[in-house]
Amino acid sequence: MPERPATLRDVAAAARVHPATASRALNPETRILVSEDTARRVSEAAGRLGYRPNPVARSLRTRRSHTVGVLIPDLNNPLFPPIVRGLEDKLGAAGYVALIGNTDADAGRERTLFEQMRARHVDGFALATATLHDRLLAEAAAADVPVVLMNRLAPDYGFPSVSVDNEQGARMAVSHLARLGHARIAHIAGPQEASTGVSRLRGFRDGMAAHELAVDESLIAYAAKYTVEEGTRCCRALLARHPGFTAVAAANDMLAVGCYTALDERSLSCPDDMSVIGFNDMPFIDRLRPPLTTVRFPHYQLGTEAAQLLLERISGAGGPVKILYLAPELIVRGSTAAQHAAGGTAPA
Repeated sequence: MPERPATLRDVAAAARVHPATASRALNPETRILVSEDTARRVSEAAGRLGYRPNPVARSLRTRRSHTVGVLIPDLNNPLFPPIVRGLEDKLGAAGYVALIGNTDADAGRERTLFEQMRARHVDGFALATATLHDRLLAEAAAADVPVVLMNRLAPDYGFPSVSVDNEQGARMAVSHLARLGHARIAHIAGPQEASTGVSRLRGFRDGMAAHELAVDESLIAYAAKYTVEEGTRCCRALLARHPGFTAVAAANDMLAVGCYTALDERSLSCPDDMSVIGFNDMPFIDRLRPPLTTVRFPHYQLGTEAAQLLLERISGAGGPVKILYLAPELIVRGSTAAQHAAGGTAPA
């Protein structure tokens, strides 16, 4: 007959402690309640016996599933894997598992995934998909569901969030181009239903004003999504209607990458004819030709900070709602150059 699986009582007996003590020692949330020596003996006994906790039994005792729903807008965007990795590492250390859902920036798919995860009794949500005035957020707030926002803000709702200081980052991008001598600077704005799109556009305007540069509204194109295809479409439109600019500040790296295609189509060189700067410093962006100048923020840290805030919400910890801003950093690479070295774009 197959050997009987080890139980919590077996572990407790081997470690010479009460089963309740063994349970506390094996639970990341309650391990602090036992001494280091006891926790070590229980952990070693569990390892020797091959003990595996029963998550169903545990959830019945604690009324928690120890799972968290994570919704991201685009699995193809290299920005999100390091954020999710940071989130998973922090949650895993606390005994939680993340369920990842990709929404493709589609509101209907987002709702379906949200409701399916709620039906599986996740203990909370980490959302990188939230839009301004999001109905899902209103429902989550009304139901008192623990939620933390990642790389998003939603001022209408009292949810904790972690994001980069988007306005400061956009100002840094404009300042870099202005110092290089560019005065006719275009902006490809992100979706205006996302806080990142709104705040980076605001930062662009503030940066232009700080350098006493006029904002030409015809040099602002609005992307429907943060995709390479939208970056190409917007850059094509800018080149077609107003070819006299010498630099583009894109609201994220995917949009900036799309600019490369639009410039290639017109046989324009980056940065000789047009400087391009992005935002996010997503992985592998330094492998482009030319490597992309961009605004960096710590992706992995954003994930770990979001996980910590969510764990605090799940535990019922009181106190004010925390809104964390991570500092941006300008990363200068080969896609930007002095304006006098740029020939400008030729009329269509």
